[in-house]
This record gives sequence, structure tokens and C-alpha cells, in this order.
Amino acid sequence: MTDLPESLFANPVWNALHTKHRRFALSAGEACRYPADVAPFAAVASPNEAALKQLHSLLVPGESVWIVGESYPHLPELVFEQRLECLQMVLPAEITPPVRTVEIVPLTNEDAPEMVALTDLAFPGFFRTRTCEMGSYFGIRSEGQLIAMGGERLTLDGYPEVSGICTHPDHRGKGYAENLIWQLVRNHRRDGLVSWLHVTATNDHAIQLYLRMGFIEVRRVMLHRISRKV
Repeated sequence: MTDLPESLFANPVWNALHTKHRRFALSAGEACRYPADVAPFAAVASPNEAALKQLHSLLVPGESVWIVGESYPHLPELVFEQRLECLQMVLPAEITPPVRTVEIVPLTNEDAPEMVALTDLAFPGFFRTRTCEMGSYFGIRSEGQLIAMGGERLTLDGYPEVSGICTHPDHRGKGYAENLIWQLVRNHRRDGLVSWLHVTATNDHAIQLYLRMGFIEVRRVMLHRISRKV
């Protein structure tokens, strides 16, 4: 059975920005973040006041980011606005991807405006104009319109995250999301990589899809949305 090592996945944003996504990292001491047009994620090496002050220096007034961790000390300059429990799930190596049943096309930076518009229907604010640079993205089109998409977000050594899975409301129930996930999985298996994902604990519909596909829950993590005071 496939596992997600605690050493990497307890603080996945930190580890991604110090390995496979080092090119994106904006850093200050024990704090780092993605550029605002790439992803709304930041991280600290450990949940202490000094690291949060360094993270504060990386934010502009009024800006918010998401950080992973159980709890953080109070810092007057930062506002903790929201908590979001997420499941980390992984696809075991013994699960075999099925044959593709729909036409899937690669997406590029040129498709970014459409990708942002589509994902904003499902999870506003998480997908930015340069998020597609974090990994490979694929889509399904109907009469030229992008109606479903998915790709890779956080990337750790050997572990690309399946993310951005989204289908336009008018085209749901046709298996598009599943087909896109399997496309990513096939590519990961080809390259000897392990497919994993985050899903919010309240998203029962998505969780049931992932369970049917064979994904298993490994752990739960807490995301905190914090903002710098104006």
C-alpha cells in the first residue's frame, strides 16, 4: 500500500517550495510563499512567532494566504480568518487506470483565462493566472469551450498532487473529472510517480468519487487562511 511520508506531507507547501517548486519560492528566513499570481499558499518551517513575523513581511496589506498546520500563536499583525480541514488521499500502486473514454487535450498558459473562469465556478480564488505553471494541465472541450479540466499543483519529490479538477455545471455527471484524473495518473505511473490529492473534508461528492477510484485517506491536515492587517 502506498503511503505519504509524514516528513514531506505534514508541511507540503514548505517542502514543495524547497524542492520541486524552488523556482517559485519567495522567502524570508523561516517563511516562504508562492507568488500571488501562482497560488495562495505559504508556509513556515515551524509554527512560532518569529516565523509568522517573517511571513508577515512577505504579504502586502490586506492580502490573505493559506498555511498548513494544527495551530499557530497569535500575532497582532495577522488575522486568522478561516480554518479548513482537508484529507490527504493517495492512489495505491495496485490500482490500474482504465482506458480513456473521452478526448483530452493539454492546456497551456494561453488557456489560463479560461481555466481561471472555470475553476472560479467551483473554488473561487484558488486557481490563479499562473497556477498552470505548477505542473501539467489537461482539459476537455465542447464546441471550443473548456468544460472540464485538471492538473498538478504541489509537487514533492516523487509525489505530484492531482488538483484543479473541475467540470462546468452544465456538463457534470458525464465522467469528465474521472477521465481527467486517470489521464494524470497514467502520466504519473509512466514516470514512476505517486498520485495524491487534497480534498476538503466537507466535499462528500468529491470524496466519494476518489474512494470509488481507489484513493485512500492517509491523514487530515488543517489549512488556515490568514491575512496581513491593512
